[in-house]
Amino acid sequence: MRTRTGEGAGAGRRRGRAPRLRPHPFGLRTRLVLAFLLVAAVGCGTTAALTYRAARNAILEQAQNTAVSAFREQVDELYVSLPVSPESLRTDLLRIARQGKPRPWRVYAEYGTVRVSSTDRPASSVITPELRARAQARGASPHAGFQRVVKNGTPYLTIAVPAVFRTHATEGTARPTGLVVYAVMELNEEEADVEAMVTAARDGALPALAVALVPALLAARGVLRPVRELRHAAHSMGRGRLDTRIHAKGSDELSDLARTFNESAAALERSVAELRSAEARARRFASDVSHELRTPLAGMLAVTEVLDEDAGSLDSDTARAVRLISAETGKLAVLVEDLMEISRFDARAAELHTDEVDAADCVRKTLQHRHWTDPARVVPHLAEGIRARLDPRRFDVVVANLVGNALRHGEAPVTVRLYAEGDVLVTEVSDRGPGIDPEVLPHVFDRFYKADRARTRSEGSGLGLAITLENVRLHGGTVTAANRPEGGAVFTVRTPL
Repeated sequence: MRTRTGEGAGAGRRRGRAPRLRPHPFGLRTRLVLAFLLVAAVGCGTTAALTYRAARNAILEQAQNTAVSAFREQVDELYVSLPVSPESLRTDLLRIARQGKPRPWRVYAEYGTVRVSSTDRPASSVITPELRARAQARGASPHAGFQRVVKNGTPYLTIAVPAVFRTHATEGTARPTGLVVYAVMELNEEEADVEAMVTAARDGALPALAVALVPALLAARGVLRPVRELRHAAHSMGRGRLDTRIHAKGSDELSDLARTFNESAAALERSVAELRSAEARARRFASDVSHELRTPLAGMLAVTEVLDEDAGSLDSDTARAVRLISAETGKLAVLVEDLMEISRFDARAAELHTDEVDAADCVRKTLQHRHWTDPARVVPHLAEGIRARLDPRRFDVVVANLVGNALRHGEAPVTVRLYAEGDVLVTEVSDRGPGIDPEVLPHVFDRFYKADRARTRSEGSGLGLAITLENVRLHGGTVTAANRPEGGAVFTVRTPL
């Protein structure tokens, strides 16, 4: 899959490239490789175990069958006179031992209490009681038996064959003579062959896993490439490049995911385009209406000023109507000015003209120009001598909006504090009112937000705090709203000095 966008390479470089995938110790690549190697290791181990088992049984059974068959033939050819003569029997045992297959045997014979062997020891500790009991059992049809025994770390094959005689009277039926001949053969060579096979399998496992690592890495790369492209595409969309698409090919799950991503991206692009178009139309409408209203409002304000001057000579009802028209016209003029101001912020046309000013002097001028000098209404606590780079007009709007909002919605006295905190200028405006509802706090800076949905209009324009927020942001600062523990709301503005 390939990521494509509608912008050129230069634009992509300007916007910045998506960061490369950070290596994770146990990331998807590592897990895929480990899973692949684990499967390969389990496969190699299972194959080796089955092969070892089959080969071991084949090697041991071949030696065992050869030895049992050869030993039985030798015992069947044995002629023994009863009672047994130990010297004659030892000679026969030595002959049988030399003819052992696939290698010489140690041969032992037991007849009652007589013990004779082809070695210097009359009995063998390798022969188990179970094998003796099976060979010496009194039955109508005696048979040979064998066992594989490990003694002191050495593997042995032990064979027991009872000597029998046949008579014409019994029509060839075998009768036990009481003599049992045993053969003991070491299986060191067979075990060595098996150990060599295990060693070869172990030594071949590591190269096999090393070879398996190559397809594991290729498989992990094939899986991670589309995942990486999906991540880059998502990052591009997060940076606003909604025309990002992924080239999907194939019919696997990742291709289906890429197609789903493309469909979602296309739907999101259409939705965002529609929202932006609607927002632009709304902003243009508000701006156009504000501009168109300024001229008639100027005439209306001039007329209402004249009517206010003559209101005293009019009858009471007419005077009340004139004053109402004058007040509402003033509010409309404030609303139009606020709409024009917020439109400038939306159009990114608002400019900041900073100058180094005395911050306390700026706050005092704001309070004096609006006649907020009564200590019963506004109490200033201004740290003197703080020089800050501010736009005096916009800082005046910030302070005026916060103090006016506190006077309208809180209770006097309103406290204005100004102080420096490191390289930050802090301006606090607090009141003694009931405070702000916690559900309203996240929305106090929203445009035209009303805490009471039943309230259709207010004394302000509904844009004062929104304008305050934009002016503070223009200064590179922040403004927050909170409730004081002792009651009342507090607005805190932080701007760099």
